[in-house]
Order: sequence, then C-alpha cells, then structure tokens
Amino acid sequence: MGTSDKGGTTQQYDQHPYLLSVDQLASHYGGLNVEQGLSPTQVNEFRSRYGENKLEGEAGVKWYAVLFKQISNAMILVLLLALALSFGVNDYVEGGVITAVVVGNVLVGFYQEFQAEKKMDALRALSSPTANVLRNGNLEAIPAVELVPGDIVTIKTGDTVPADLRIFESMNLECDEKILTGEAIPVAKVPDAEFDGKSELEVGVGDRINLAYASSTVTKGRGRGICVFTGMHTEIGKIASSMQGSTRKANRSMSRTKHGRLQPVKGASLRTWDAVGKFLGLTHGTPLQIKLSKLAYMLFGCAILLAIIVFAVHKFDVTSEVAIYAISTGIAIIPESLIAVLTITFVTGMAAMRKRQVLTRKLSALEALGGITNICSDKTGTLTQGLMTVRKAWVPGVGIYTVSNSEDPSNPTQGQISVGPAKSKAEMDAEKEEREKHFDTLRSGAALKFDLPAKPSEKQGATAAYEGGLGPDSKEYDGMVPELETLLRTAALCNLATVRLNEQAGKWQTTGDPTEVALQVFAHRFDKGKKLLEKEDGWAQIFEYPFDSTVKRMSVVYRAPNTREVMIFTKGAVERILDLCDDVGIGSEKRQMTDTVKESIYEQMSLLADQGLRVLALAAKTWDGPFPKHDVPRDKIESNLTLLGLCGLYDPPRLETKDAVRECTNAGIKVHMLTGDHPGTATAIGKEVGIIPRDFSTLSIDVADSLVKTAAEFDAMTDEEIDAMPELPLVIARCAPNTKTRMIAALHRRKAYAAMTGDGVNDGPSLQASDVGIAMGMGGSDVAKGASDIVLTDDNFASIVNAIEEGRRMFDNIQKFVLHLLTSNVGEVVLLVLGLAFRDSTGYSVFPLSPLQILWINMLTSGPPAFGLGLEKAVYNIMQRPPHNTRTGVFSWQIITDMIVYGLLMGILTLLTFVIVVFGVGDGNLGHECNRGYSESCELVFRARAAVFAELTWLILISAWEIKSIRRSMFRLDPHSTSRFPLFKDLYANKFLFYAVALGSLVVFPCVYIPGFNTTVFKQKPITWEWALSLGAVVLFVAGMEIWKGCKRRFGWFADDEKDPNPSGRRGPLDLRQGFFSFARTLSRTTSFGKATSRASERSGRDVSLA
Repeated sequence: MGTSDKGGTTQQYDQHPYLLSVDQLASHYGGLNVEQGLSPTQVNEFRSRYGENKLEGEAGVKWYAVLFKQISNAMILVLLLALALSFGVNDYVEGGVITAVVVGNVLVGFYQEFQAEKKMDALRALSSPTANVLRNGNLEAIPAVELVPGDIVTIKTGDTVPADLRIFESMNLECDEKILTGEAIPVAKVPDAEFDGKSELEVGVGDRINLAYASSTVTKGRGRGICVFTGMHTEIGKIASSMQGSTRKANRSMSRTKHGRLQPVKGASLRTWDAVGKFLGLTHGTPLQIKLSKLAYMLFGCAILLAIIVFAVHKFDVTSEVAIYAISTGIAIIPESLIAVLTITFVTGMAAMRKRQVLTRKLSALEALGGITNICSDKTGTLTQGLMTVRKAWVPGVGIYTVSNSEDPSNPTQGQISVGPAKSKAEMDAEKEEREKHFDTLRSGAALKFDLPAKPSEKQGATAAYEGGLGPDSKEYDGMVPELETLLRTAALCNLATVRLNEQAGKWQTTGDPTEVALQVFAHRFDKGKKLLEKEDGWAQIFEYPFDSTVKRMSVVYRAPNTREVMIFTKGAVERILDLCDDVGIGSEKRQMTDTVKESIYEQMSLLADQGLRVLALAAKTWDGPFPKHDVPRDKIESNLTLLGLCGLYDPPRLETKDAVRECTNAGIKVHMLTGDHPGTATAIGKEVGIIPRDFSTLSIDVADSLVKTAAEFDAMTDEEIDAMPELPLVIARCAPNTKTRMIAALHRRKAYAAMTGDGVNDGPSLQASDVGIAMGMGGSDVAKGASDIVLTDDNFASIVNAIEEGRRMFDNIQKFVLHLLTSNVGEVVLLVLGLAFRDSTGYSVFPLSPLQILWINMLTSGPPAFGLGLEKAVYNIMQRPPHNTRTGVFSWQIITDMIVYGLLMGILTLLTFVIVVFGVGDGNLGHECNRGYSESCELVFRARAAVFAELTWLILISAWEIKSIRRSMFRLDPHSTSRFPLFKDLYANKFLFYAVALGSLVVFPCVYIPGFNTTVFKQKPITWEWALSLGAVVLFVAGMEIWKGCKRRFGWFADDEKDPNPSGRRGPLDLRQGFFSFARTLSRTTSFGKATSRASERSGRDVSLA
C-alpha cells in the first residue's frame, strides 16, 4: 500500500503513486481535472485534512535560545554582580529591588524579542520557495507551504520541487536527487514508465522515475505533476532529521588521524569559542548585531575599568559602600536596551518592506540597502511591465505585419492587423525628412494665425500604425500566405506558453514567459495556436532543447502530421540565429544567406529595435531521415536553418520607472541596465526611462562611447581597460550571466556598493557576488531566490527604490537610538566619576545618584524613547543625500562627536545642580553614610539627589526629541514646512515617542514624593525650589544642543554625511543625471498593472528637464 503516516492525517493510496496511472490518481481526488486543477473548496478541505506542507522541527525561533540571550546580556551580568554584592553586604532592600529589576528586564526582554523573532520567521517564510500550481484553471505562484495533495504543479529548470509529485507530463525533465539518493547524476523523468507491478520494496526511491521528490532541484527541462505527498509524508520528510543537522565550520574537526596530533586541542578550542561567541552574540547575527554586541562587552570592560578607578580613589579600601559605588558606575555605562531595540527595529523594517512589495531573506540586507551606490537591473518585467505584445513581424518577401490598437496583451481577438512593405533605413530616413518638411510648411502657414501644430516625436512617427491605425503604405490583412503560416507555426510550436479563453470569467488567460506568451497570442490571432496545431492538425513533439541564456535560443523537434517529416523549429536572438542559417524565406522567395542579404536583415532588425521593440528571429529546417532515439547534440540540430522572419515585441516601460530612476539620481545612486536584448532595443528603452540621455552630443566622446556596450564588447576588455573607462556602461545589451559578474567586480574595484537583480538559474553567481542580491518573486527561479538577499514580490524596479528608502530610514533610526542611549550613558558616567570628589565625614564618596536611581533611568527612562526613535518615519531628505558609508557604518564621526558633546553637557549640568543644592544654597554638609540610608545629616544630599534624578530623567527624555534629527533644529525638523511653528506637529507625528517622553516626565513626581519609596529605595527626599534648577537645566540643555546643531550647519561640520549628491549648477563631462534627460512618455495607456503612479511621480512635478 502506498502510505505515509508521518504526522497528521495519513496520506494513503491503493498502491504507491508511482504504480498508479494519472486517471487513477485523478479518481482518487474526486475526479480531478488536470487541465483545471483543484477548486478553492477542495484546497481548503485538503489543507484542513493534511495540514501544511512543511517538515516538523524546521529551523525556527527557540524560546530557550532567546532566554539565554537575555541572560547573557552585558547589562544583566553587571546587575548580577550588583545583586550578589548587595546581598553580600546585607542590603536586602537594594538586593530585592535589583532582583526584581533583573527578573523583570529578562522577562520583558524575552517577551519582546521572542515575539519579534517569531514575526521575523513569519516574514522570512514569505520568501521561501514557491510552487506554481494550477487551481481553478489559473496558474498561480503560491508559497510551497500552502501546497496540498491533489494540486497540479508545474516545474521547470531551476525550481526546487515543492513536494513529492507524480509526473504526468515532461519534456527533457531531469532532477538532481543526490539529497535523497547520494547520486550526483541527475535523474531523467519518464511519466509513462512501466514497473510490471513491482512492489515498493523491489523498486528503490531512485528508480521511481515517474516521481519527482520534494527538495530535489530541476536541472533540465520542464514538467507537470500531481502532488501526492506533502510535508512529513514526503521521502525527504522520512529522513528529515538528516536534513536538520548543521555543518561545522572549517578546522572544527577533532580527528587526530586526519589533521595531526594537535587537531583535537585546536578543534575543541574553536568549538568552545563558537559556543561562547554564539551565546554572547559575538559570532552569530548580522554584522551590525555583532558590532553592537562587541560594543556592549567593550563597555562591560569599561565598567570594570571604572570600578578599578573607584577603588583606586579610595586607595583600594573596598568597603561595601565603595563596592556599591563601583557597581553603580558600571551600571551607568552599559546601554541595556541596545540589542533589544535593534531587533525590534529590524522586525518593523521587515514588515514595512513587506507592505512595499519587498521580502527580506537576510537581515544583513536591511543594513546594506541604505549604502547602495549602484543598481544593476534587468529590463524585462523590472524596468518594463513584462506585458509583451508582438507589435511587428517582418516576413521575407512579403513585408511587415503590424498589430495596432490592442490594449490587452492576452487577448488575440483584440486589435487590427495590417501589412505593408518592408522599407530600408534610407527610405525611412527620407520619409522622416519629408515629414519634417511638411511640418515646417504647416508651421509657416499657421504662424500668422498663432495656431502652431504640434510636432510629432520620433517615437510617435515610428509607431504611427499603433497609435493611428494604417500607415500610408499599409493595407488591412487580407488572408494567409505560406510564408506567414510557416512563421506562425514556428512561433506557436517553439513555445511553452499557453493561451486559453476562460468562458466562465469571460476573459483570456495565459501562462508562461511573457515573451513566449506574446508569440503564442500572435499565432492565435491567425488561428495557429499550439494547442490547435497539436490536437487538430496532428503535430507531435519529439524533443526539446530549452532556452539557454548562454546561446540565447530554443529549439523543438516535431513530427509533421501528414508527411511524417521531422521538423526543427528554432527561435532566439537575431545574431545567434542568423549565424546558423543557410537560407532566408521559403518557396519562390527563398534566397541564399549571403553577406548582402544578412546585412539587409540586420538593417530590418535595427529599424525594429530603434522603435524600442525586442527583436527575435524564427527559423526552421527539415531533418533528413528518422530522428534518433538518443540525444542529438544541440549544435547538430541548430545548423543549416532557414530564416523565416523577425518578430518585434513591445514591452512598455512601467510608468513609475522613470520617476524611480530620477529618485535614484537624487539619492546619489546610479542605475545600470543589463539586458539580453539587442543594443538598439536596449538603447531605446534606456532613453525612454531616462537611464541614458537622448542626445549624446552634449557629452565628451569618451564618455558617450562608454555608456552603451554589448556583452561581447565589455567581456573582451581587460580589467585594466574597464577601470580606465571614464564611466562604466549604463546599458549593457546581449548580457550573459558572466557579464553581470564582471560588472559587479568592476563596480567593487571603484569602491561602489552594488545591488544586482536576477531571475534565472545562471544569475546565482552574480547575485551572490553583489552586495545586495535582488531576486524576482513573480518570474524568478528558486535558485535565484536562494542566492538573493531580498525578493521583489512584484518584480518592479520602483520597489527596489522603496527598499533602499526603507533601508536608509532604518539606518537613520539605528543611528538615532544608538546616539540617544550612549549619550545618556556618557552623561551618567561623567556625573558619577566627577562625583567621586564628594566625600562625606568618613572619607567615602557620596553618590550623586543612588544605584537604584541609575537602574530606573537606564531601564525605564532610556528604553521606551529608544524604541520610539526606532519607529521614526523617514526624514524629509532621505532620498536627496548620498548613500551612507558602509565602512564606518552606524558609528560615524558625527555620531561619536555628538555622543561626547551631548553626554558632557548632560553630565556637567547634572553635576552643577548637585553642587548648587549642596554647596551653593546648602552648607556643604554631605552627612554620614548617606549611601546606606537616611538620617538627619543626609537631608541635603537626599534633596540634591532628587533634583539630579528629576533633571537627568528630563534631559534624557528631551534629548530623544532633539535626536529626531541629527542636524536639524527640533523646532523646524522639515525646512520645507509651511507652518509657522511646526514643533508640536513634528513631535506628535511619532505618537509612541511622544507618549514615551510625556509619561516618562510625569513618572518623576511619584518617585520623588511617595513616602518610604523615595527614601528607602531611591535614597532621595521630596524637593521644592529645586525643581527650578531641574527645569532650568532642561532649557540650557536644549539650548546647548541647538547651538551645537547650528554650528554643524553653519560651519559645515560633518556635512559630507548629508551633502546633496547633485548640487545645482554643476555641469561637466560626467554629469549624467539619470531620469532628468527628458520627459519621455511610454505608449502604454494605463499605469503599470493598473496601479497608481508612485509617490515619486508626485514629487517629480517640480523637476526640470535638462535635455
């Protein structure tokens, strides 16, 4: 019996699925239609019955790991020392309070971080492998975890098989199953394999060649199958424990025989370091998390140093009072909330990116996004809409067929078809000149009427048939000719896309690559679709050579219905196809492929490409004799072809792309387009979206020559020649995977920080080589997603810009809360170290702040505002300044200097308040053992402590509002605001921070006035006139911070952090302001996918064209 009972409901069959036919499996699932898939009702039923498609015990957040992380916090270690010391000297009140603080801090931190980690896991799961399933007649991409038994799943090269599938349709399908069988050779899948009734014990897992197994990788071909086992029921689920082991780092082996006698010692030492480092957060996490963990433990070292200083001042006479003072100083220097705030900031950042169509796979990407200086983007589907239509088709000896007035790229019944003569470039230029003369005549005649006609653009002239129906020399399509029929047959059969009319929904539905969909729709316009040719006419596929990005072509082998001849159909890049052709055209129009003929074909290709059309060549040949059963080398198949024609496909740029490119320029980011298209097509689209200027004459010759390159030209250059270029290419056409890798290397040699997009299997190396790898969520392979750092759910270039903006916002906020926390620590340390000078009658130093006051301030005062700063919205100029320096990271010189200046100011003001209360107004009596408890002699000290406590609390809280901007005044955070006094509006914009500051300020009063609690716990007394000192210090502190910020703005200190990357008035040979070259318009009538334009387009209305 074919069963699997690992967890959940048993998935059971009469026989194992590899022994069942497709009809038997369909019957098992209630008459499943393999052309329609499951209905929504069936999906819900099966999901509730079988559960999710995931392995038990998959890596996720572990509560005990989070708890240990909280306990290993540097702050907790210091508090545990203070706790032990307090009980050691019989100070049970202080010891009890510190115990409560430790337990409370650990529990609160554990709850916050555990929830954050769980949310992070959920967000990460969204970018996990996907499955392409057929449900209710629609092909959908869903997370693999949502797959259910009975689903019809489509797999192709580069996909990770999402569950165990019974393959019923395949074309050259091979899977790498070494994860299951250990065999390195991919296994070819045979849907109709016969097993002669052999049982499961007689046929091993690797021999069930009509099954594709979960977690295996498709190395070749494509196929469809019925999902038969999911989750723990799969073969990989049965050995899940072996999948969950972690691999050890290098040199961790304990084997003496393999690595020498000392290896056990070396291995044990490194394993111990790994364990300790992971426990302390020093070797585990993102670079920023590790850096901040190191900072925390460095500060822990400083705390020990400060304790030694305290002991030294007291000549190492370490009494309980001296020890407690030393612990207090140590507590003051450590920002206990740092790592927790960072984790929560990461989670909120991931959630914000999810809303903006970006999934984060690696936390390190959140830190890296804000530092990106260059984006290398694909064209199709990213800069463009990915909704291709065949606009023009050149058929040798017949002319050019044009499709016009077609709004829906999926509907073959929409639009008009016309045919006209194929013209040479000289004829086109002559017509263009004639149009311009005609326009000049009209303008001269209309000048007296002050009614000047609008001049048509090049784009409008080139696509007049599309915009206005028939051209002057065109006529309506009047019937099929053999030359067109052969071209359409090739377009339909050398194609994996499907086109069908959903009669229930009343609309046309397509599946497959946008390029192939466009060709299939074009064939359907003439009733020559693939399904009709195969099922009604009788064409039978024998073999397939899938599209390969290295050769840029695809071929299929078919048997003709009547003559039984074997035909080869090929499509691909024009240059790659022409070199394989011996002839062009068929019948009476057939000509030998001479250099002159080839030149004329290239001219037609250029004319189409210059209109922004992606040009593909289609060719065919008849195979001599029967086709061999074994694989025939590809180069033998793709040779001696006959060129049948060219197809020009138009993929309109997304309307938001040009605004996004302009926004990149404002942000100091350069955009490069790396595409597989013809140079003419790439150049036209590059100009349309503003990546390159329309007029190169304004640039120096060497710069103009460097802007557009083909992959062949770029790859032929040495690294030295590439480095000598004044500008790296902004457009690379006919791009191959290795070209992308070389481009990333060239950018790195120029100290650039680069992002790279990719979707194919071969894009893995370039995605990994880039600083931020960006995979396409809709059309990307699982291999590309696995190699990426982030995934775009809408494949939209504008989403990359959104991600960069979000990355910059997060980086800003991390800097802000780090500055806020460390400023308060510096202020406390200054106060306590200088406070060593205050000696009582016994010669011991008197605390300006008691240990529990310090704990209160660090735990309850500093923490909430820091969380609030982590939630700050993007500042007004977030995308009008250069990327941050990735080498210095968060701790720039501006942040370090600000921390010292603000901390000193805070420490000195609080120290002065203590001095004024005790020595100015008071008589200077520091009492007797005032660190231990209250007595009449300690009245003055306790009042001074209350004033300092209130003041320091308010200074820390008000500093959070000031740090909302590192350079701008708190009273006008946005210089473009039209409000006369926007302070309250700006402060209330972040409600969490506003209420954290407001409530924190009010909590001071009960702490000062509650009887018993004030004297016993905080060692302070109620105050009266001293409130004026605390309030006055707040005013001075705000004034000091404002003066410091004003000096930074006035004298340009640290201005490089926020300088305008595109200062006005600057012009030069390298002034390539992308997105500002012109106001080019696309030919699409609606926004991309029907969406509204981005917020960037709203801002761009003020921008002025420079072309």
